[in-house]
Amino acid sequence: MAVAEPVLLVEPPPFRRDRRVHAWIGVKAVSDAGDALWTIALAWTAVQIASPAVAGLIVAAGTVPRAAVLLFGGVLADRADARRVMLVCNVVRVGVLVAATIWVLATPPTAGVLLSAAIAFGVCDAFYEPSAGTMARQLVRPADLPAYGAAAQTASRLGTMGGAAVGGVIVAHAGLAGSASVNALTFATVVAFIAIWLRPRYRLARAEKEHALRGIARGFGHLSTHPTTRTLVLALSGLNLAVGPAVGIGLALRAHDEGWGAPAVGLFEALLGLGAALGAVSVARWRPRHEARAGFGALVVQGAAIVALGFGWVWTVSLSAFVVGATAGYASVLLSATFSATVDTAYLGRMSSITRLGDDCLMPLAMAGFGALASATAVWVPFVLYGLAMIGVMAVPLSRRTFRRMSLRQESRRHEPCRRCAS
Repeated sequence: MAVAEPVLLVEPPPFRRDRRVHAWIGVKAVSDAGDALWTIALAWTAVQIASPAVAGLIVAAGTVPRAAVLLFGGVLADRADARRVMLVCNVVRVGVLVAATIWVLATPPTAGVLLSAAIAFGVCDAFYEPSAGTMARQLVRPADLPAYGAAAQTASRLGTMGGAAVGGVIVAHAGLAGSASVNALTFATVVAFIAIWLRPRYRLARAEKEHALRGIARGFGHLSTHPTTRTLVLALSGLNLAVGPAVGIGLALRAHDEGWGAPAVGLFEALLGLGAALGAVSVARWRPRHEARAGFGALVVQGAAIVALGFGWVWTVSLSAFVVGATAGYASVLLSATFSATVDTAYLGRMSSITRLGDDCLMPLAMAGFGALASATAVWVPFVLYGLAMIGVMAVPLSRRTFRRMSLRQESRRHEPCRRCAS
């Protein structure tokens, strides 16, 4: 079956000199900072006005509608102009934040207002994320995707950390209205940049117009006929299902059982973040020739580090946490670039939505399973099982010659004929 190829519209400059893409990465980082600030404000306000159960429902309210709509967002991303979808979604986000600000200034915040805002953001995310996931492939050459991913992930982490750092201060002094206003300004900045400066350099193949449910079914059918894409989607869908519970629940359980206290959990989380940032940056400095092989290999090492989290002293757990973060940052950049460069561009949005759906639907089960195993056996048991599961899953693509020999430099050369077609 023929694979739809992107067509070159404008020759991109080398990534190191691509000022427009650098600016786009910076604008996204500012938006991520605003999101982190808003999340803190939403959670803090919720616990002030509602019971813990209702507050938890408010904070998690965006997940269910996002999961329900995400596949439709993937169909739209493959059919419509991704830039326009992103523009509309961000305008809606600004409208939601402005409405929440006006409401809160007029009357005290209520659980209903917070719940509505969280649900609206979840729906916007479901349509925005699949389209935004195709932009890298529209902006830079396949050979530059790892460098783009390294810079974008690093900037996003820094933005999130910065937003979280000031979020508590802003909500304490300006309340929910002030936090919503600041986040609205960040989204307005994104809207302005997309409308004025963001222009794709590659035109992606578009999916045929058909009923949305048929488009979703065609996306799953694409997986059955394209084994390379299927392996990538399955691997990326399960990427966080082992590490998420291990660091989200497991580290706190270990610190509690060993009597290390809350400061140890903070240390572990800081080392995870530091490792992830360094792992992402290292791709730009020391890029492997075979990106998929290096990415999946790093996740095998991560599986071993997850097992190590269940044993040893505080310093060995700290070291293992750093390794988990470093391998996560390194592998996510390489595998995301491989995914963007190799998936048929007429299905890129749908494949992206399916991978994101794995986290939304399966992560709660993975978290619950980790906790249940720790309660029924011993704390080290789920670390071992989840780590070995990660090693086993990642060994599958590593056993295939396609992934061992795949190189995005070769992918870049494979797209060269499109330049002549475009001219």
